[in-house]
Amino acid sequence: MPSALDQRPAPAAAGPRPALPRRRTRVLALPEARWALAALVLFLIALPLHLLGAPGWLWGTLFAATYVAGGWEPGWEGLKALKDKTLDVDLLMVVAALGAAAIGQVLDGALLIVIFATSGALEAIATARTADSVRGLLDLAPSTATRLLPDGTEESVDAAQLTVGDTILVRPGERVGADGQVLDGAGEVDQATITGEPLPVAKQSGDEVFAGTVNGTGALRVRVERDPADSVIARIVKMVEEASGTKAPTQLFIEKIEQRYSIGMVIATLAVFAIPLAFGDELRSALLRAMTFMIVASPCAVVLSTMPPLLSAIANAGRHGVLVKSAVVMERLGQIDAVAFDKTGTLTEGTPRITDIRPLPGSDLAEDEVLALAASAEHPSEHPLARAVVDAARERALVLADAGDFTSVPGQDVTATIAGHTVRVGSPARLLPADADPAHQKVVRELEDAGRTAVAVLRDGAPVGVLGIADRLRPDAAATVAALTRLTGRTPVLLTGDNERAARHLAAEVGITDVRAGLLPQDKVTAVREWQEQGRTVLVVGDGVNDAPALAAAHSGIAMGRAGSDLALETADAVVVRDELATLPTVVNLSRTARRLVVQNLAIAGVFITALVAWDLIGTLPLPLGVAGHEGSTVIVGLNGLRLLREAAWTNPAKDTA
Repeated sequence: MPSALDQRPAPAAAGPRPALPRRRTRVLALPEARWALAALVLFLIALPLHLLGAPGWLWGTLFAATYVAGGWEPGWEGLKALKDKTLDVDLLMVVAALGAAAIGQVLDGALLIVIFATSGALEAIATARTADSVRGLLDLAPSTATRLLPDGTEESVDAAQLTVGDTILVRPGERVGADGQVLDGAGEVDQATITGEPLPVAKQSGDEVFAGTVNGTGALRVRVERDPADSVIARIVKMVEEASGTKAPTQLFIEKIEQRYSIGMVIATLAVFAIPLAFGDELRSALLRAMTFMIVASPCAVVLSTMPPLLSAIANAGRHGVLVKSAVVMERLGQIDAVAFDKTGTLTEGTPRITDIRPLPGSDLAEDEVLALAASAEHPSEHPLARAVVDAARERALVLADAGDFTSVPGQDVTATIAGHTVRVGSPARLLPADADPAHQKVVRELEDAGRTAVAVLRDGAPVGVLGIADRLRPDAAATVAALTRLTGRTPVLLTGDNERAARHLAAEVGITDVRAGLLPQDKVTAVREWQEQGRTVLVVGDGVNDAPALAAAHSGIAMGRAGSDLALETADAVVVRDELATLPTVVNLSRTARRLVVQNLAIAGVFITALVAWDLIGTLPLPLGVAGHEGSTVIVGLNGLRLLREAAWTNPAKDTA
């Protein structure tokens, strides 16, 4: 009896692909996070008490606790670095904060402590999450496998104990236990974690399979060809760890000069104190001049020159669905001059959809009738292409007949009895004979030449239609590629594990000419490193486990967030949370604007510091005036950086291009 499709439950297997297991370090398990949170809470309690005129002992005690909670760790690390004859800016910031407190600027010093403690906590969290995701990747490979013994019996063994030459059995729904070659059997394996291909790949005798991929249908007997420690999934783990560890350390501009500035400031402060004292100046006068010098020369304004523009840019990007993980990342994004895209799930939506319905001559069927016939036969199937057919029928509110005598041959076709007719849906190469009607063959060629997967529909042995299925291109992909081309001066490159024909067809649609198809994860890393050796600053955009090594190796990596794997999300420097591809050129443009404001702020801070230091050395700069000038410059650069919080700062080059 017919039933409305939207009242019929979907098969259990029609859900999303298995996600990467999550192994999360709790944020408060990190000492940096606990101390930063404590400092922030104490500061937020003390601030209103200070502003409302509460007793000094009350807010003073709270501010002192803020200094201890947020400053002891960077101070201790700074002292240890000092023991190794290294003077870092963290220690200098703690000293500057204490100096500010010594002359009554307790609030300013506490704010500086909170900023530095929070920055250190964010860095610790990012590092821990990346380590979590790399460890979680190991769970993709199953812990056990079914090994076949020479006498035909089965035994369950630890997958790590498999050796080259062993034969394993992989049943439907199981993960492949090791890299190997299919000896016999047929199945369709979802290997998106390795190659990024949007559809399961038919496997039969002689084909290669990878550890951690999922066998969807049909049982496979596989001979192990690689030691588990050398499997593709294990090499992905190794590549991510190596790339993350060897990526050249990128620092904010001020951090690049912190050693020289810190040492120079300390030496100059001592000189300002000692030289006048040696020429007969009074101790109090020399000490006051040196204290004033230390305050006006301290790097507070310089530090705030850098952080507010970058933090404001991060906040603006986050408001528009792009999570940039740190100020360093925001600075780096503006330096890129080459972009590499993954295909499936990045330029495309990652889900196969019906794009064409072609009734064949002589069938006397309309498009909806062909689709309803195919969907009725495919409805019991768990294959992603079957789900695409059924979803298309659901969108058109078609009513399907119940399927009887359903059978499925992996990688070939499904057969079912529909209203008394035998209906077959599957590969044209399998269902349409070589001497088929030329008009039928022409329809298949047209779809395949357009980058579609063609699916033939037969009723009682007679071809009645052909469906075209493809992974749909994101609507903003072409405009995004054009905008990034204009920003970087180079057309982006496509790096994909998908087949050459599908990759080139999609690339032509979005305006990409350089296509690298059929790549494994290590091939993507090789391509990125080749460009880096040529002096390019590369941004990689991807979403899958197979993209993670390239994301880690690149100067900057951005992951698509909605369907992205945990490893890609944690390895990437930024995440497009809402999956809006057009935000990519916008965030690159925002980063470049932030970098320009940083330069402006450094110039402003430099002018103020130079003028105040000169006044203190040449004349007599009153301490209150020195503090006012120093704080004034800090306020100016801070407000200048906050300009990037405005909505007008989020300009979309992709829309301009479109």
